[in-house]
Amino acid sequence: MESIIQSFLLVLASEMGDKTQLIALVLVARFRKPWTIMAGILVATLANHGLASFAGEMVASWLSPQVLKWGLIALFVGFGLWILIPDKEECLDERKNYGAFLTTLVVFFLAEMGDKTQLATVALGAKFNSVVAVTIGSTLGMMVADGLAVFLGPRLLRKIPMKAVRITACFLFIAFAILIYFQI
Repeated sequence: MESIIQSFLLVLASEMGDKTQLIALVLVARFRKPWTIMAGILVATLANHGLASFAGEMVASWLSPQVLKWGLIALFVGFGLWILIPDKEECLDERKNYGAFLTTLVVFFLAEMGDKTQLATVALGAKFNSVVAVTIGSTLGMMVADGLAVFLGPRLLRKIPMKAVRITACFLFIAFAILIYFQI
């Protein structure tokens, strides 16, 4: 349960103001099909984070506990600092129309490749050595964060200062690094 909760909290915090949340806003404005967009986000995230969790578990099996510990600490501190840099909204190709579900699935899967959330999921998979639990937690975090964008949209984001959200998420990543230092 700890791996699900920590994965959920970390991904939720890191997704606030992230490019995928901005993409969710663009998609819901473009297609006006929030449930279809959420379904696309779910499938893309399950696939992407499932692969990332598996990769993290594999890396953990190859590294000594000491190397893994210091690698995870460095990654989480790095992610904490990285999250302080705001993402920019990426444009969707308006010339092609594959429908709300397929567009969301492809855009979200590709947007998460190499993203801090995917890399954090790799690290979480290495830390907890549980593909299923980390995938569940990280997917729930993505769904909540992007669900806020899809269903509450600009009204909510206008009221939340993104700088404060990024600073809070930074502290959360660093807190995870400190926990790793004392746990492994």
